[in-house]
This record gives sequence, C-alpha cells and structure tokens, in this order.
Amino acid sequence: MKKEKVLVAMSGGIDSSVAAILLLEQGYELEGVTFRTWDYISSGCLEKQTGCCSVDSIMEAKHLAEKLGFPHHILDIRNTFEKEVIQNFVDEYLSGRTPNPCVVCNSHIKWGKILEKADELNCKYIATGHYARIRQENSRFVLSKGVDSIKDQSYFLWNLTQENLSRTLFPLGEYNKDEIRKIAAERGFVKLSEKRESQEICFIPDNDYRKFLLERLPDLKEKYKGGKYLSTDGKQIGTHEGFPFYTIGQRKGLGIALGFPAFVTKIDAENNQITIGTREDLDDTEMKVRDINLIKYDSLPSKQNVLVKIRYRNEGSLAEITSKDNYAEIRFINPVSAITPGQSAVFYENDDVIGGGIIV
Repeated sequence: MKKEKVLVAMSGGIDSSVAAILLLEQGYELEGVTFRTWDYISSGCLEKQTGCCSVDSIMEAKHLAEKLGFPHHILDIRNTFEKEVIQNFVDEYLSGRTPNPCVVCNSHIKWGKILEKADELNCKYIATGHYARIRQENSRFVLSKGVDSIKDQSYFLWNLTQENLSRTLFPLGEYNKDEIRKIAAERGFVKLSEKRESQEICFIPDNDYRKFLLERLPDLKEKYKGGKYLSTDGKQIGTHEGFPFYTIGQRKGLGIALGFPAFVTKIDAENNQITIGTREDLDDTEMKVRDINLIKYDSLPSKQNVLVKIRYRNEGSLAEITSKDNYAEIRFINPVSAITPGQSAVFYENDDVIGGGIIV
C-alpha cells in the first residue's frame, strides 16, 4: 500500500533526482514539479544554460519523472521570481547590503509556490533535495543539519515556518554526497551520478553580480562612480567605482594601493562612501539581527551561549543573544570577521537550528 502523496521539487540535478528515487522506494506516491524561474535567452546567457532554471535542466527533470513513472509539472513563475527574488537582490545591493537570494527563494518560492501546487494536486507533503533533517520534539518541528557536514544546507532554511516544516520531507538528510552518487549509479543512472554541480546563483551563471547589476541598470556606474574611499579615521584616501560594486571583506579589485593589504570594512550607501581598513579592522564582537524566525523554540534562549553562523561556509562562533522588540542583539565571545549587513545569521544548538534573521 502506498504512503501519502508527495510533490517533489525537481531541478534536474542529482540531489533532487535521488530524493525522488528514495521516496518511491519508501512507498510514497509522487508527483514532480520543476520551476521556470529565469529566462536565459533574454538575459544573454543562452550559452550558459547549466543552472537549475535552464531549459535543459527542466527537460532532464521531466524525463527522469517519466522514466520513474510519475507525473511531472512545469511551473512558469518567472514573474513571481522577478518580483520576490531578483528585485530583492538588486534592491539590497542598492542599499549597501549583500543579499542572500537562496534564503529568499526558499521562503517565498520553494515553500510558497510548491505548497500552493501541492494543495492543488492534493499532496500532503513536499520534498526537496536539501541536505537537512526534520524531526518532531516538544510539539515543534525541529530543523537540523544534514549528516554530511560539507553539504549541509540548514543555513539557507532558517526562514521556514512550523507549517512549512510540518509538510516537508528531506530524503537526503541522513546521507552524504558520495552515498547519493552511489545510489544514482546503482539504480542505473550513471550519467546522473557523474553530473557536475552548479555553485553559482541560478540567475547569475557566470557568478559576476556586478555585470548583472549593470545589465539591469546600465547607468549604475555613471551614477555612483567617483565616490570617496575613506580610511578608518574618516579621511579621504581615493575614489571608487560606486558602492553597489563592493562587499564587506572585499580585498581584490579595489584599485587602490595603500602599502598594506586593504579590505572593505564599511559601506555607506547614503553618501556613496567606502571605508577601507586592515584585516584586523574587520573584526567585531556585536551585531543586530532583524526579521527573526524561530524554529526549535518559541522564544530565544535567555543568557545562553549559542553558535551563530554569519555566512554559509562560516563555522560559527559562540555568542549570547538578547531579544529586543523587533530585533536581536548578538554579542560574540570572541571577535568575528566581516559581519556583513544583508547576510543571514543562523543560530544553532548543536546540530539544531534555533532560528535566524538578517544582519542589520
């Protein structure tokens, strides 16, 4: 007897494909869905159709579903993706912040449009190929790191609600990447098992966000070029290409020689100013975080040190979190480097995600 019906999000890549294979073997009834989020042709990227939103990837997902014997749907959400993800990406850079589009996409698109489609198709659950785990504990759904510490993607999922988690399956959470490749090969999908992964933002296949901004806003450089480079004591030491083209911690491409390794330490969008300092000037022990979403608990732990990650590949640092009216104050035990407004701060208790928010 088949289990409940699941709508599995399929990108055409190995992870979501093996997620579908595992769910079928576990007895679930499946339907597949693949999004069309971005038009490569209109963006001038036809020759680089390697991302999860390319036509090739969509067709690969469709063919796999047909081979495995379950229905597949293609959902054109380009307008929604433009408004919710891409415009947010552009707006954040124009505000002097560094956005994390995967977090926005997960909460607004994957756990927005997928759930809508699941309801339409009478699917109880949705499933993705994320390396993360979910369990129930103390009447709450708890999000945890995936077993594979290198592939763990819990950092990008901090914004999921209890309702989202209650309807989500992560079939890959207990596996590492090598095991997933082996499963694909053993099931006869050898070509899939050897498929290279894309590490870029899906709508920026060449990983050059500056070029992307200029394609959308051709007068951007002309508008902001010539802004002031400041030293940490506020003195002008040169001019730059415009604040949207810089990120906190950036060292390369500054176009200024100071006789020591120089880094971007502050971005002032209002005045089009970039502060330059040393590696040590990037260190700080405090930050504020807004738009808090809690997962493991219904309130932040009081006077308890938790591990806080300030970027995806960051190992995390111990900190004390103090809840305020509409934000949280984070005080790190030891200084951390390059705290970047716009990025996500995610709070962990061992492998469990307590919650997260956006760095102010």
